[in-house]
Amino acid sequence: MPPNPQQPKVQESVIRKMTRLAAKYNAVNLSQGFPNEPPPRKVRLALAQGVLSGSVGSKDEGSRLKESTEDELSQSIMSLLREQESENKQSETDELNQYSPPMGRPDARRAVSQYYQRLYDYTVSEDDITLTLGATEACATALRTVGSPGDKVVIFEPFHELYPSQCGIFYLEPTFVTLRPCYETSTWNYDDEELTNAIVGAKALVLNTPHNPTGKVFHPDDIKKIVDLCIKHEVYIITDEIYEHMCYRDTNHTLIPKMFPEAASWTLVCNSLGKSASATGWRLGWCLHPPHLSDIYRGLHDQLVAMAPHPMQYASLAYLNLPSAYFKEELPMRYKQRIEILAKALKEANFGVIQPEGSYYLFVDYSNVIPLKSLRPMDAAMYLMEKVGVACVPGDNFYGKSSDGEHFLRFAACRSLADIEAAIERLKVLNAD
Repeated sequence: MPPNPQQPKVQESVIRKMTRLAAKYNAVNLSQGFPNEPPPRKVRLALAQGVLSGSVGSKDEGSRLKESTEDELSQSIMSLLREQESENKQSETDELNQYSPPMGRPDARRAVSQYYQRLYDYTVSEDDITLTLGATEACATALRTVGSPGDKVVIFEPFHELYPSQCGIFYLEPTFVTLRPCYETSTWNYDDEELTNAIVGAKALVLNTPHNPTGKVFHPDDIKKIVDLCIKHEVYIITDEIYEHMCYRDTNHTLIPKMFPEAASWTLVCNSLGKSASATGWRLGWCLHPPHLSDIYRGLHDQLVAMAPHPMQYASLAYLNLPSAYFKEELPMRYKQRIEILAKALKEANFGVIQPEGSYYLFVDYSNVIPLKSLRPMDAAMYLMEKVGVACVPGDNFYGKSSDGEHFLRFAACRSLADIEAAIERLKVLNAD
């Protein structure tokens, strides 16, 4: 019997486990953070056209899709269907359902560059952009680009479970800095000394803002401290910015390479369209990487996943060219409303709630909820699943060092209003207790 190889410190996702259990118990799923409403119609039509045609219609396809109306795209799709049906054959050649260049289509990378120019007034070359298999792969490839086995990586806790898991896959050593709630100021804060001590000797720091699960938006003052420490100690900053357009309470997202250009060569920006486009199943993300890291990043990406899905790359041309109002107004208004009504219901059930500044989660303390207060987090989550019919995630799943998550649960407010209202109705049983 051959000896077992050294196993990385990785386990099955608890978040996705709770989604499976929600289906088993017919619970309203407020556990996993994915919307259950479709992407913008124009973006879906672009995908359909790309898959059916297999080819690009013009040299500047991004502009063509931007200028096309939904009716025009629909008519184009119907024409393709009729043509293929009458000829009983596919197009003679097909590009969009086949491999793309590993780093992504040039026009899609150019569209990402233009997106940052338009929304942030930030210039980044398409040569320093790689399209990835979602933000998950963008972060994983970033970690391996800058880190080697044994290197220390600083992570704020509570955290999304993928960060320490990816460290485990690559035999990196996570070090945690704890965010703690302050109900008086309605914020989550870290200790400066704890952060400083953690950064010394580290190779990278992962910064997720707006933050999952707390909803904290790291303000420019916070980020300035982080940037100064990382530059001083030669630590790379890997950002996860998938909730960039979900900022509330008069907060704004900070793009580090723009606001702190001195940190641009130390920063890898990871993002995706999954959350903002309600297209988490498309697995289309990207990374902005400093020029000196582009070759190694792209080499790792190529060997890990080969490419991001090509039809989704094409459809991203429509997404990245949506009106600015979609990103700056529609998205924050949509999720702010859902967070507010769910937060109100949770407060009425005696959960301790800090109103989020961003993202679309509520990370709440159940210490004063009578049926739950004596239970461990998983037991409390299962009580809500089985007895109340609402699925959430146990809070200790988001911690690696402290026991601060012992009385916390995470609820995702990204589901449809109908789902959230159904969950609120079910949570009322806790008020009676």
